[in-house]
Amino acid sequence: MATSKEYVEFVCAQIDAPFAICCRKMFGEYMIYLDGKPALLVCDNCVYVKKLPVLAEWMKEAECGFPYQGAKEHYILDIENRELTDRILPFLVAALPIPKKK
Repeated sequence: MATSKEYVEFVCAQIDAPFAICCRKMFGEYMIYLDGKPALLVCDNCVYVKKLPVLAEWMKEAECGFPYQGAKEHYILDIENRELTDRILPFLVAALPIPKKK
């Protein structure tokens, strides 16, 4: 099941932090970029966050899963938990590198 455009719009609307937000469709799923960095992967109407050490303490209770076949395990972010989302996104964005241009 592919992610719906409506769900991606809902996810973007849940982000209150002062980031430049954009999304890009990739293979029927979506990547949400915050300040130009690939931050949230949305697959099958589920939000995934890369397992980074800086997030481990806040995400220790989160479910984990694989966004697509062959992917590494990611945290599953309850995007409706606004307190958690607002807390982790600044740390996530600070920890992510800016993608290199090809």
